[in-house]
Formats: sequence, C-alpha cells, structure tokens
Amino acid sequence: MSESAAHPGGTITIGGDLAVGRLGFGAMRLCGPGVWGEPSDPAAARTVLKRAIALGVTLIDTADAYGPEVDERLIAEALHPYPEGVVIATKGGLVRPGAGRWTPDGRPEHLRAACDGSLRRLKLERIDLYQLHSPDPRVPYEESIGALADLRAAGKVRHVGVSNVNADQLARARRIVPIVSVQNRFNLTDRSSEPVLAECEKAGIAFLPWYPLSAGSSTAANGALGEVARRHKATPAQVALAWLLARSPVMVPIPGTSSVVHLEENIGAASLRLSAEDQQALA
Repeated sequence: MSESAAHPGGTITIGGDLAVGRLGFGAMRLCGPGVWGEPSDPAAARTVLKRAIALGVTLIDTADAYGPEVDERLIAEALHPYPEGVVIATKGGLVRPGAGRWTPDGRPEHLRAACDGSLRRLKLERIDLYQLHSPDPRVPYEESIGALADLRAAGKVRHVGVSNVNADQLARARRIVPIVSVQNRFNLTDRSSEPVLAECEKAGIAFLPWYPLSAGSSTAANGALGEVARRHKATPAQVALAWLLARSPVMVPIPGTSSVVHLEENIGAASLRLSAEDQQALA
C-alpha cells in the first residue's frame, strides 16, 4: 500500500485551524484485553501507531480511560515529538475502577486533574482537541462543560469536543464554549445519533463516529453489505467505512485496531467510492 493512502478520503478542518484527514485512527484497541492494562506486545502497538502516520493518518483519538493511562503513554512513546500536522485528540470524564467498568466523573476538579495528566503523558503543552468523554448524571452538565471552557481559556486546550451526547446536550454545551467535534456511536446498523449528526452538519461540527465497524467485519458476507463489497472487490469493513465517509461531509471515522494488516485494510477504505446505487442498497 502506498504511503499517505489516507488522503484520498479528503480532509476536514476542525475548529477552523486543525486540518486533518477524514479517516483517523482510534487508538483504544492498543491496550490490553477489555481496554485494560498493558498490551501483550507494546512494541507491536507502537508499530501500528507509526504505520498509521506513515499511511497519512493525521488524527489520533485516545482517552485517559484507555488502559487507564496506558494508551496515551504508548502514543507519546511511539510518536513524540509529533510530526507536523498530526493532531492528538484525547478525552477525560470517565474513570476505570476495574476491568470492564466505566464510570462517569464530570466533576470540574476531576476534569482539571485529568487534563493535566493527559498533558503530562502525551508530552504536550496544549491538547489540540480535548473532549468530555461522557455526561455525568451526578454533575450538572453545564459545570462539566464549564470546566473544559476554563481549560481552553487557560491555554491547556485548543479546542473542546463532546462525546456520547444527545442533541439537547450538544446545544447546551455550545452555549458555554465553542464545540468543534462530537464523538458518538454511529455505524451502518446503529444510526440512533442521526439527530446529533444533523446538528453537526448545520453547524460545521466534526462528527467522529465510534464503533464504526460493527457491521463491517469480515464475517458480514451476506446481505447488501457483502454484495457491495463483492462488487468493489473490497472487504465489508472497507465498505462500512466508505459508507460513513459518503454519508456526511462532517464525518471523520476513527476505526481502531492492534494489527498493521487490519490498519492497512481500513485505510484502503479512503480510496473506495460508493455509487448512488451502492448507497441506496445500504440505506
């Protein structure tokens, strides 16, 4: 596969000044099983990150909860000093009391400490894109977003994003601080965030779908997805990603993997062009 293969998917400018390729990389799967602990082969994890950059990926998404803390450290070990134009986006607001457990913590004091920890592990003076990982039902949403606004005002964060939100929460956040990205679950079989995507399109907010490949595994050989994949001599995963790219100009898929082979397969989706007939079949 040629270098910089991600660029055929086009670029998007986030927040007016972060120009990134529309196919990013979600680093969550580089941790141990269940997104917990160290990977079995840390050197292989670092190789995947380096290969992603070599293939033209310019947006790496992570979070302090991945590991926890393992993912951010691996990214810094593999990529720091970061190549020009590479954006490291991270998140705070979820804590990991144990394997398989994800607990929201949107208290302002926690978010301030979480941001400082991410800055330290990523070896950054300012995080280009810092996202609230999830609303915390125990904390007024405006307080959590206000903490991120304060971090932006303090120069620790360039831009603010939100994750796992509905349209009302997005609107409330935007009244407090400019929101440049939303990260919600969205894929061929789960389109429950359509209303949020519509708001992002209206406002020019980047939409980063997590779990973009639920319907794109190599086992999905039957049905419309498999039919379109065979027509293009592509994998179902590539078609699922190409569908996302075609679905909206603000869509920035962030598929993740711990395998160089799967990484290269995913990046190949950036060159796949779906016809109107293909898109209708997948509608």
